[in-house]
Amino acid sequence: MIKKLSIAIIALGIMSCTEAKKEVSVVKDEPKEAITQNPVRSILTAEEQASLSPDEIIGRLKKGNENFVSNNLTQRDHSEQRRIAMIGQYPKAIVLSCVDSRVPVEDVFDLGIGDIFVARVAGNIENKDIVGSMEFATAVAGSKVVIVMGHTACGAVKHAIDNTDAAAMEMNALQDLLDEIKPSIALTEPNGEVSSKNEAFTNSVINNNALKTVNDIRATSPKMAQLEKEGKIKIVAAVYDMATGKVKFM
Repeated sequence: MIKKLSIAIIALGIMSCTEAKKEVSVVKDEPKEAITQNPVRSILTAEEQASLSPDEIIGRLKKGNENFVSNNLTQRDHSEQRRIAMIGQYPKAIVLSCVDSRVPVEDVFDLGIGDIFVARVAGNIENKDIVGSMEFATAVAGSKVVIVMGHTACGAVKHAIDNTDAAAMEMNALQDLLDEIKPSIALTEPNGEVSSKNEAFTNSVINNNALKTVNDIRATSPKMAQLEKEGKIKIVAAVYDMATGKVKFM
């Protein structure tokens, strides 16, 4: 009887080991399927950049944002793209975004190396250096779309609304930046309490701040204003929704 039990236990042990090996082999096989997918290795060429209209580019950016929202980002071979990009760059657009770390601009539009220029400053406001960079991107490097992208829950806008006294904390440069946002507050119709706690009012200021920056860019750069008048570029405002990941073009 003891001998029979021993044989049964050994048999069960062998079966368990066999099943465990099967399970392990399944786990090991899964990554192999991911590896076989072909990532994008190319980057935008001069010919492709030249062939795209501003509206086509905005359409592609909207589609890329849909990919981001659905968690379906394009796989890319960044090592190969980096190597090819050494030859030259032909980005389709330049995006002025806030510095907020929760707004990954390239991912938001499902883009890779060489696809867009990105400028960042708290509150996505313009200055001469930013506009000069945009002039380079458009008039020199051939980009056809300029996007000023604000975002919900913007800290810079909130502090501007609440009149944070950054100068009293020895942050004079930050105070200057907050003062640049305040005209957008004045442009916004009060909808209840003028406070960052009023989400509807804050979102309206965020929208107006992006739109005002677009108009300021046109006023600061006669060259870009002329390119836009000729239909060669578009300067547009947008807002990224932190909760959904969606970009709303205005």
